[in-house]
Amino acid sequence: MDLREFEKLPLMGILRGIEESDIEPLAEAVISAGLKTIEIAMNTANAPQLIEKLKKISGGRLCVGAGTVLTEDILTQALSAGAEFIVLPTLVPDVVARCVEEKIPVFPGGLTPREIYDAWQAGASMVKVFPAKFFGPSYFREIKAPFRDIKLLACGGVTAGNIKNYFSSGASAVAFGGGIFKRDLIKKRDFISIENSIRKLISAFRGNYY
Repeated sequence: MDLREFEKLPLMGILRGIEESDIEPLAEAVISAGLKTIEIAMNTANAPQLIEKLKKISGGRLCVGAGTVLTEDILTQALSAGAEFIVLPTLVPDVVARCVEEKIPVFPGGLTPREIYDAWQAGASMVKVFPAKFFGPSYFREIKAPFRDIKLLACGGVTAGNIKNYFSSGASAVAFGGGIFKRDLIKKRDFISIENSIRKLISAFRGNYY
């Protein structure tokens, strides 16, 4: 992952609990909508194979990473599959240290001021503030007051209606999962609705910041 490129469109999609048959239509929807960055959660069945398949299908058009990386063993599986960045729901020092050593962008999670500070000091590319939806954009404004140099990624509850507030309150990026990649839509093979939702999110971001 080129962080400078990511920061041009700092939106990250999260895929969890998907099937191999979902990969190709989801890739087409995501690429068509204009999204550039996507992660597959490692607690999804056969996640390494799904990462490999998504990378192959996207042919360089997507930056593909791995999420829910909680142990070094899982990290090894993710990197062997070709993951270009690593996301964690919390700080796992050994995982983050290895990513820093191998120059792999890493996004550990934190919520409290102490957790956010510790994750940043450990070498986070950005700290994933999760679950953001229970605290909202105002929490980011408060956190950024003492921690103005820490880059924060808002995860959970980000919508086209509130994305403006997250960025204006200090978020450097946002991530979204089940609110866009809805299981009922995937089950119905309604990938057009997913694509349209991603388009709206990107449009809301660009409309406010470009």
